[in-house]
Amino acid sequence: MPARSAVSPRTMAGKVLLSLVALFTAVSPYLADWNDTHVLNPLWPAHAKFHNGQTMAMGTLLGLATLYFAWRRRGDAGSNLRAAITFAALYWVSQAAAILYPGAAYFDPQFDTPDMYIAGLPVQAVIEIVAFALIAGAALLARPAPPSETPASSN
Repeated sequence: MPARSAVSPRTMAGKVLLSLVALFTAVSPYLADWNDTHVLNPLWPAHAKFHNGQTMAMGTLLGLATLYFAWRRRGDAGSNLRAAITFAALYWVSQAAAILYPGAAYFDPQFDTPDMYIAGLPVQAVIEIVAFALIAGAALLARPAPPSETPASSN
C-alpha cells in the first residue's frame, strides 16, 4: 500500500478555512431564517416558506458537499479542491444574485431597521463579502503544491 503524502501546514490551513465556511453555510440559514422574519412570519404565504425551506436545506447540502471534497483523499487533490471551492461558493453566489430578481428586497419593511446595516451595507451583503474573502483565502492556501521538478541532467 503506497504511503500517503503529508499535507503541508498551508494546505491544512486552507482546508480548515474551507471547513469553517462549510459549517457556517450549513448552519447560518437556520440561525438567520428560523424566526419571525422568515419561516415563522405569519405574513409570509406558505409557498414563500416552502422556498425558504429549500434555501435552508440547500445551504446544509452545499456545506456537506464542501466538507466532503475538502477532506476527500481519493482522486486528484486539485479536482477535489476545485469542487470544494465551488460548493462553498454556490450558496453565497445565489444569495448575492437574489437581490436582482423583480420585487426582491433585503428586508421586509417591518424589519428594515438601521441595525440591519453595517457600514451602510445590508448585513447579508457584508456576510457575502466575508464568505467570498474566506473562500478566496482558503483557495490560495489549500491549492496543492506543484510537483517538484528535477533539473535535467546535462551531458
